[in-house]
Amino acid sequence: MKDYLEIGKIVGTHGIHGEVRVEPWCDSPEFIRGFRTLYFSSGAEPVAVESVKIHKSTAILKLRGFSSPEEADLLRGRILYMNRKDAKLPEGRYFIQDLLGLRVQDEQNETVFYGSITDVFPTGANDVYEITDENGRKTLIPAVDEVVKSVDPENGVMKIRPLGGMFDDEN
Repeated sequence: MKDYLEIGKIVGTHGIHGEVRVEPWCDSPEFIRGFRTLYFSSGAEPVAVESVKIHKSTAILKLRGFSSPEEADLLRGRILYMNRKDAKLPEGRYFIQDLLGLRVQDEQNETVFYGSITDVFPTGANDVYEITDENGRKTLIPAVDEVVKSVDPENGVMKIRPLGGMFDDEN
């Protein structure tokens, strides 16, 4: 698993003090509030976060060392990373980047693999996982306890109990 995960992209500047607008690539812009240090270049360049404000679906960050709109504008388009050790997720919650690529296995018949997780869609009520099989066929499954029985990012496997009709080859 990667130590540094993408948390958002700088999409512009804000105000006259060198603040940047960040499009969050996490559950919400509020998640970014928990970090005092973020990183550029996949974790190679730390940058101190002096303040975080939330405006609608955007986070407005004041990063140490950037004090003018001109300096902040040089950051436009850059990706910000977080150190996974700085984030505490509740039990049973995972970073999307840790779910992508997991092989999806039948809980009751461990010789049956449905494919790999290729995307995650937040829907509000629950996430939806896109599973792509070896033929490129995509199937969407709800990320609910009734279907997802175990998640093991360390071993690269998710076990599911599909609902009837999810996969064509079911009885």
